[in-house]
Amino acid sequence: MNNYIYIAVMALVSYTIRILPLTLIRKPIRNRFIQSFLYYVPYVTLAVMTFPAIIHATQTPISGAVALAAGIIAAWLGAGLFPVSVICCALVFVIEIFV
Repeated sequence: MNNYIYIAVMALVSYTIRILPLTLIRKPIRNRFIQSFLYYVPYVTLAVMTFPAIIHATQTPISGAVALAAGIIAAWLGAGLFPVSVICCALVFVIEIFV
């Protein structure tokens, strides 16, 4: 029975978080700070979920950190998604052989 209560409370909280902004904010947001904050929220949320997983998905955190750094550098230099992923996977494979 407690599980149903937990699920109901969780659903209510999730629904409330999504509905309150729609009902309370009716005019367009003109404040530049709030606009930029809301613009970057999805990117920050994705980064917060992804970066720890990159480090901890490998057998050693060192290989994950090196692959992350190499991927950032490769992407910064203009490599596409597939070459970046191949570079990162190859680095993890090689580092975990020697470590």
